[in-house]
Amino acid sequence: MTTSSIGEADLHAYVDGQLDAASRSEVEAYLAAHPDTARLVQEWRAQNEALHATYDGVMNEPIPLQLTNDLRSRAWPRGLAASIAWLACGLTIGWFAHPMLSPANVPPPMAFAKEAMLAHVLYTAEKRHPVEVSAEQEAHLVAWLSKRLDAPIRAPDLSRQGFALLGGRLLPGTAGPLAQLMYESTTGERLTLTVKHALEVQPETGFKVMEKNGTSVFYWIDHDYGYALSGSIDKGWLLGVAQAVDVQLKPGNE
Repeated sequence: MTTSSIGEADLHAYVDGQLDAASRSEVEAYLAAHPDTARLVQEWRAQNEALHATYDGVMNEPIPLQLTNDLRSRAWPRGLAASIAWLACGLTIGWFAHPMLSPANVPPPMAFAKEAMLAHVLYTAEKRHPVEVSAEQEAHLVAWLSKRLDAPIRAPDLSRQGFALLGGRLLPGTAGPLAQLMYESTTGERLTLTVKHALEVQPETGFKVMEKNGTSVFYWIDHDYGYALSGSIDKGWLLGVAQAVDVQLKPGNE
């Protein structure tokens, strides 16, 4: 590997810690000369950390005792028994991870809320690049997100709740693109409002809440839009902000 031949696969291997010392040094020299790529690599690392924080507890669940007992109770040939044990392990991990990773088997609002929480944790930690388009270009931001979601997107005014718009970005979602709007208070607390659009009107829901590691998400469905407001502030305060968002974004309140 030379610095001139370094590609995306080498960068991913670097982030995943799969390079030897010499290759790692070459990649680091390349990143020192390419600050834009270095920032991208840092985002990948932050994403990996957020994924581990969210899913490691599930992936490390022990194999159910009934499965291991069933395997021990049978006189399988050693090689076959080992293969079945690995298969059982894979099936078990798949079973426990399934509700998080497969939207077809999860209530859509809950799956959406998990996506919103993960993106919130990932991007609110960014100091220099928390958003893709800043609030100074709000008109462009709203038009761009509306075009990508194929539906009108609005950025609610949360100044009365103590938050100013920082900007936003486009996110990938399991059921289609998502819009993320980020807000910040004068004391540095950050909230994100994640928006999805469905092709058909969905059954409306009231506010539901999800909490993990100090982060709360209030999420709800309103006609053909889904909203998820994420933050690490007091839950009562966050609910008040969610209610303000809901009032402003109700159809007819343009």
